[in-house]
Amino acid sequence: MADNEDPKKERKNRGKSKEVCGYPISIFFIVVNEFCERFSYYGMRAVLVLYFKFFLRWDDDLSTSIYHTFVALCYLTPILGAIVADSWLGKFKTIIYLSIVYAIGQVAMAVSAIHDITDTDRDGTPDNMIFHVVMSMVGLFLIALGTGGIKPCVAAFGGDQFGDHQEKQRRTFFSVFYLCINGGSLLSTIITPILRAQECGIYSQQKCYSLAFGVPAALMVVALVVFIAGSGMYYKAEPQGNIMLDVSKCIGFAIKNRYRHRSKQFPKRKHWMDWAEEKYDKLLIAQIKMVLKVLFLYIPLPVFWTLFDQKGSRWTLQATTMDGNFGLLVIQPDQMQTVNPILILTLVPIMDSVVYPLIKKCGLNFTKIEKCDLFQKLCAKVALIFHNSKNHHPVSQDVSLTKQMRHTLLIPSAINNTWLLTEDLISKPEQGYNGIRFINGLATAVNVSSPAVDFGLIQPLNYTTYSLVQYGKTTFTLRSGSQSCEFSKEFGYGSSYAFFIPSTLCQESITVIEEIKPNSVHMALQIPQYFFITAGEVMFSVTGLEFSYSQAPSNMKAVLQAGWLLTVAIGNFIVLIVAEAAKIPLKWAEYVLFASLLIAMCVLFSIMAYFYTYIDPTEIEAQFKTTTNEDDEKHKNGEIQMLKKGSVNQKDHFNKDKKQTRL
Repeated sequence: MADNEDPKKERKNRGKSKEVCGYPISIFFIVVNEFCERFSYYGMRAVLVLYFKFFLRWDDDLSTSIYHTFVALCYLTPILGAIVADSWLGKFKTIIYLSIVYAIGQVAMAVSAIHDITDTDRDGTPDNMIFHVVMSMVGLFLIALGTGGIKPCVAAFGGDQFGDHQEKQRRTFFSVFYLCINGGSLLSTIITPILRAQECGIYSQQKCYSLAFGVPAALMVVALVVFIAGSGMYYKAEPQGNIMLDVSKCIGFAIKNRYRHRSKQFPKRKHWMDWAEEKYDKLLIAQIKMVLKVLFLYIPLPVFWTLFDQKGSRWTLQATTMDGNFGLLVIQPDQMQTVNPILILTLVPIMDSVVYPLIKKCGLNFTKIEKCDLFQKLCAKVALIFHNSKNHHPVSQDVSLTKQMRHTLLIPSAINNTWLLTEDLISKPEQGYNGIRFINGLATAVNVSSPAVDFGLIQPLNYTTYSLVQYGKTTFTLRSGSQSCEFSKEFGYGSSYAFFIPSTLCQESITVIEEIKPNSVHMALQIPQYFFITAGEVMFSVTGLEFSYSQAPSNMKAVLQAGWLLTVAIGNFIVLIVAEAAKIPLKWAEYVLFASLLIAMCVLFSIMAYFYTYIDPTEIEAQFKTTTNEDDEKHKNGEIQMLKKGSVNQKDHFNKDKKQTRL
């Protein structure tokens, strides 16, 4: 469509695509694009905090801070994307260009997670962590710019493909569009944690974060290709200007003009926005007043998002210290996030068809459990392992113990020989692994191996370093000379064991010493907190957006949408401040702090809502338009009267001149 054509006349003929069942073929490309993009975003985000903690080796606070900084950026950049699309490039070009940026960012994240790139000594640990940190931060910035920039464009671009005669199809499209968002989120949070849990590598096998990021990167490339494939079928509206820029300029002028006239000699005006009347239309000023009234109610809302978005950070880290064995299924810590989209798809229809009608009949109208970290103050402890000795005279040796460490003291049968002091684990192994070691009580060397770990040859009265074993049953093979036997053990999550080999191999049972108990709190106990936070999300988001839509002027729905997304960004910044500035050592105390903030927010919001007066934006706009039309009519009539009067004067003047000529 050309720039000078009337959009209303062309609306019925939008796009060049044919229709299938009354729907433009072009929207199928948009729906597939959205599904792939959401899979890419949520799949990457599901494993992000674990990547920070276990690959980049950051602590919980730094991992949480960077995670929430990234999420906040993802909700700040939509404002930039809307301005670029409406004022400069148009929706189609904005989606294309920023999707390319998005895909590059996802590829950068996948590359940053390949440990072999800088693992020169091939021990499974990157030797140049700066490279991986820089690559990941560049990737996350590009992803935030891309996903946020296209967020306000894709749904609106899909809506543009329908004409006025396709209102029913447009509503169905938005329902399917929302379903694709939740479907992509659900599948990605199931699949990418499974990919992360696999082991991969060229020189050493480690958790496969590169695959967990690589698949979302591939899906983003697919999303871009699919969207470009439908290019010839799209209706591409030209940019018509962005209302947010007009609103910002008007507010800026009002503030500047009020500051210039701050002296008492200037009379006060009813509202500070009235100081923009010298330059801007009264209707625009009235519309901005309505928007500011709603935005004022948004002030307490960020606190809700401080709790809600922690399901991808603190709650995921909490799940790493819990038991994920559900019988037939073993759930990864980052897979617990799938509870949220499942509950959304379940609760939304229940709320709409059951809960809200019941609440309305009552006269009202609505349109943690924590597994604490191991904070035990471990005193110096000595675990004595004695061999039979025929010596009865006392023997003493000095042993140096380290404060707040845990030790095992190995005493040989010939107690005059050197005693061995070992350092034990004092915290749970990461990622649900189990730390195990063997102690050889034989007089000869023993070789210990398993399918996953080879402990090698253990010398007499010696011990191995800790090796990590995954959840499940593991069988160990012990060999000493011609003797050989097997030993099996069922492992849970996050435990530590020492296995003492007796003096007669395969004739006595191996002594199992449980140094750290496995995770005893089950991951299922997180389900109630997911249920309540999701129920809160459904009631908070749906009704909040509906209220905002009903109270916003017709041409400023996008402004309030931008304000809503801004509350999400601010909420994530609050988590960043608490995690980095407060440095609360006890996690339960941090949860209590956030819960207290939310309670305070609810009280404040209730007071603000009590004094809020509902308005009808359409009626107010109609009044201003009527007043404007009356003023225009009066002005027009005045000009007509002046023209008539001018015509009479000219006639009299002509007759006078004519009379003078006759004389």
